[in-house]
Amino acid sequence: MATKPTHQELLDAGVHFGHLRRKWNPKMANYIFGEKNGIHLIDLNSTLENMERAGNAMRQIARAGKKILFVATKKQARDIITSAAAEVNMPYVTDRWQGGMLTNFNTIRRSIRKMQNIERMLQDGTLDSVTKKERLTLTREHEKMNKVLGGIADMGRIPNAIFVVDIVHEHLAVAEAKKLSMRTFGIVDTNADPTSVDYPIPGNDDASKSIRIVINYLTDCIKQGLAEQNEKSSAKAVGAEAPASEEAPAAE
Repeated sequence: MATKPTHQELLDAGVHFGHLRRKWNPKMANYIFGEKNGIHLIDLNSTLENMERAGNAMRQIARAGKKILFVATKKQARDIITSAAAEVNMPYVTDRWQGGMLTNFNTIRRSIRKMQNIERMLQDGTLDSVTKKERLTLTREHEKMNKVLGGIADMGRIPNAIFVVDIVHEHLAVAEAKKLSMRTFGIVDTNADPTSVDYPIPGNDDASKSIRIVINYLTDCIKQGLAEQNEKSSAKAVGAEAPASEEAPAAE
């Protein structure tokens, strides 16, 4: 089982710090513990409870062999999300959300194929005969496309779920996911509407330490689900390879 962080560890990471009181969303009232110096403080008991709920759901998704798209375009979350998604082989978006990434996925797939074709030509010597300027132009185009689409290059179909850091900042991604009836997970700060996602995790979505501690727990849950999937697949394979028992000879 993935080990949940302790109450003290969440405190040390600053997960309880919300936004200024004047920026709050009243729908977050149930997740707010109190106020200090004009800043709302998040109830960490709610954070732990909702982290566990989200983690269990992600474990089941991973166990079923389905994908979760990680989205975090805020500077302080990009590296954390990139590393975490790579650990569990999940698609991710960390540069910017391009409209239609989910709702117009066929067009996005064409862009990905174009990017991959350019990459192949750059590597296999196809462009050796073109001018230096033309090669440089294609190299820059590939770099630009890879920055936006590199994290979803291997995403062959619409994922089962989406996880976002800061649902206010990533509202376009959340809206597209909901339109496609995907399951939605997100870290929700005191300025957010927690009903916008299926699995809200109340917490500070601005501090890297806070983001990291939540992400680490969720990726551990996904790893557990992937391990269970592998065990299930191995058991099926062993069962399929087992020789059928020989029939007893008929009595004379």
